[in-house]
Amino acid sequence: MRIFFLLGAIIFLYLSCNSLEVDRPNIIWLTTEDNSSHHMRLYNENGAPMPAIEKLANGGIVFDNAFSNAPVCSVARSTLITGCYAPRIFTQFHRRAKHVPLPNDLMPMPYYLKKAGYYTSNNSKQDYNFILPDKVWDESSTKATYKNRQLGQPFFHVQNHTITHEGNLHFSQEIIDKTADEDLEHIKVFPYHPDTKTFRFSYYHFHNRHKLADQQIAKFLKELDDQGLMEETIIFYYGDHGGVLPRSKGYTYESGLKIPLVVYVPKKWQHLLPYNRGSRSQTFVEFVDLAPTVLALAGINPPIGMDGTPVMGKGVQKSHIKAKNTAFGYADRFDEKYDLVRTLRVGKFKYTRNYQPFNMDALFNFYRYKMLAYKEWLSLYRNGKLNDIQSQFFQPKSPEALYNINLDPHEVNDLSKSEDHKEILLQMRGQLQERILSMPDLSFYPEPYLLDNALKNPTTFGQKNKEAIAELIAIADLNLAPFEKVEEKIKAALRDKNPWKRYWGLIVCSSFGIEAKGLVPLIQTILQIDKENLVRIRAAEYLMLNKISFDKKILKNLLANADSETEANLMLNTLSLIKEHEPNTKFNFSKEIFPVQWYDKPNDLVNRRSELLLN
Repeated sequence: MRIFFLLGAIIFLYLSCNSLEVDRPNIIWLTTEDNSSHHMRLYNENGAPMPAIEKLANGGIVFDNAFSNAPVCSVARSTLITGCYAPRIFTQFHRRAKHVPLPNDLMPMPYYLKKAGYYTSNNSKQDYNFILPDKVWDESSTKATYKNRQLGQPFFHVQNHTITHEGNLHFSQEIIDKTADEDLEHIKVFPYHPDTKTFRFSYYHFHNRHKLADQQIAKFLKELDDQGLMEETIIFYYGDHGGVLPRSKGYTYESGLKIPLVVYVPKKWQHLLPYNRGSRSQTFVEFVDLAPTVLALAGINPPIGMDGTPVMGKGVQKSHIKAKNTAFGYADRFDEKYDLVRTLRVGKFKYTRNYQPFNMDALFNFYRYKMLAYKEWLSLYRNGKLNDIQSQFFQPKSPEALYNINLDPHEVNDLSKSEDHKEILLQMRGQLQERILSMPDLSFYPEPYLLDNALKNPTTFGQKNKEAIAELIAIADLNLAPFEKVEEKIKAALRDKNPWKRYWGLIVCSSFGIEAKGLVPLIQTILQIDKENLVRIRAAEYLMLNKISFDKKILKNLLANADSETEANLMLNTLSLIKEHEPNTKFNFSKEIFPVQWYDKPNDLVNRRSELLLN
């Protein structure tokens, strides 16, 4: 009797476990690093063939408008796994100075799957800017696998492929020289790149890495099929953000944000897909949407704290998402390089807001400029060998830009000054303002201030300071109007008791350049007596950008008084900007003015900036 009882129990448990498999699909995320959709044949006839991905597409859906919200790894992955916009939860800086806590009402998406009975495994990259709570992954390592789940248990698995990562483009000149010109004849470079052998080889090499990634994916999928799991599993393939050729990774152009996204859905789960298998969709999908989408596929209601919207899954209707046509993008600090850019895609138009337009895209970044294509591009610019479009990367930007992506996919023809597009410009400007105000966007405070004041609970800090942030945004937006109409408001900001209003008033002055020369006496006074280091460096920035002399010893004193490595790096960013404008500029300081731990490793941010400025 005992044997029959045990046998019955085993059968019951087996059927129960398998009922989980019937009720809920397995879900896999296949990720390749640093590749925009522009470099794949699935999206661009000149892109790399990836037959394994193309085969997946035949059994699922290709999204033609899929976007990472950020153009760099840690920020993109933090957005992806939380379903939250990074500037709202303080995960927008790459690489983080400190890990931040998540909002009290939110956990990373796999937590909810695990709680619902899924086996969660991640192989292997995390790279999150937040403190990872316990009980999110059953496994997360280079050996993590869905195969360790219990019999019949549904699983969520992430398989990350690094072979397309930026570091693979740090090849030597010798490798380029050994490549025959005829091997590169078919390469079509984008209009903003110079058409040289270095760039052609970079494209060629990058496409070959895509092919290798596809081979790895094919091997993974065969293993899945051999276990009879292809018909039980929904598979997402995507790039973790845009590509790594110059002017993509780290930049909010389409090349940095637009990603490939293919979702394979077996017939068994077709009812969860509000599209036809084997088709393409124009629905806009952002990274914030993927976490709630996975939860919806598993029959789990996404938590209120997520910003995204499910684009497939239980209860998702095609009519509800067909009109979804917006995507929000952001770029802040990227390693040691600071900027503040926000973008909004609405249909075919893209609006870009450059809050610090004097920060040209080419501002030096140590890791970027290890790539020979970057070095050659800069050299060609300094020697006057680029056309107007190829030179844009090295020049100051306009405070805002507007592009028609259908006609101008590479964003080289700014329509923001066109009278024919004034209405759409104002409309999209208002939409972006509404977006960042409602969050609110924490980046209108400098990163060092946030680390000192917002780290305990960033979202609560944001809500408590929502009105104050709105006031800073209003000052930042003064550079969208003619100077003579806003001069008095800028002057009021420079005299305000709030240091961050003075800070933004000075940034606006630098945006106007010599137009703001009437404010120079006030700016000089701020440089001499202001109590806030970061306000004083912004005053110095204006004077240096406009070649107005002052005692440069002040710069050394400011750096020596830096309260943190992050504050020092932000000030060094200004000096780096000046050196880009005037390569022969010399600054009379040594690294020894900083605590040794700020520059004791080659990759420390202050060390990278200091090396550039001292050489």
